[in-house]
Amino acid sequence: MPTPPLDHPSPPEGIGRVVTAMVTPFRSDGSLDLDGVAVLAEHLVTHGSDTLLVNGTTGESPTLQGEEPLEVLRVVRDTVAGRATVMLGTGSNDTAKTVTATAKAEAAGADAVLVVTPYYNRPDQRGLEAHFKAAAAATDLPMVVYDIPSRSARAVEVATHVALAEVENIVGVKDATADCGRAGDLLLSTAGAPGGYAMWSGADEVNLPLLSVGAVGVVSVASHLVGPEIAAMIAAFPTDPARARTLHLDCLPVHRALFGEPSPAPLKGALARLGLPAGPVRPPLADASPAAVDAVLAALQPVQEQR
Repeated sequence: MPTPPLDHPSPPEGIGRVVTAMVTPFRSDGSLDLDGVAVLAEHLVTHGSDTLLVNGTTGESPTLQGEEPLEVLRVVRDTVAGRATVMLGTGSNDTAKTVTATAKAEAAGADAVLVVTPYYNRPDQRGLEAHFKAAAAATDLPMVVYDIPSRSARAVEVATHVALAEVENIVGVKDATADCGRAGDLLLSTAGAPGGYAMWSGADEVNLPLLSVGAVGVVSVASHLVGPEIAAMIAAFPTDPARARTLHLDCLPVHRALFGEPSPAPLKGALARLGLPAGPVRPPLADASPAAVDAVLAALQPVQEQR
């Protein structure tokens, strides 16, 4: 008897299922490589991505300066030309700066914004709720909360997500907790929220487990290299979960290898060896060791051979 189709919730308008957290290509001197941005954006949109995230952690948001995020956004928007949507990371650990950056996003051409949990200063849940709501009030764009306790030192509790889900343009969460049980609790608790409250996996190693509890897609680092496989995995999941599992497990060594040294250095090294724009990372990150890049390419080779 064939497996009955699984419920596969749709992502909100303006955000796709395969969101690539795009690296920011730099020249050898560390300056922006806008020509490289265009080449990489074209590669991603033709290899499985339906949304490109600019100025996320993988894009080295802490070291992009001034108007650089908006410069990258404009090039990406012009390159994808309606074939994909574009999301802009606008969050920081300063609410006033986050509000200002978020307010600029729509005019700059973003289709959605991603706002990270304020890092380092570790606000309590009241502060987190106020921070995210202030950012959402600064825009009419759909906004996704980026919950990443490993970097921010503060998790957004389920009850806080429930409160945020009541805000019409806060449409969901990029869940980088890698806690599948908690993810299920969160989706159960926010079911029926006005406008819905979607989830994207923010950690590639749990992409399939989060789909199984109701995630609509992924915000991926690995999709730079295995975008077609991730897109196929998501497409297969509702009707052929066994195929989805095979695809996920095939990519798992790549997901692991990309974090063998601080991200995005191993990815940038691998992209450079594959002839794609990347350039160095900006300090305080250090470029990946040859061994770390070798590990990524060794993990990638079996996937490439199956294409």
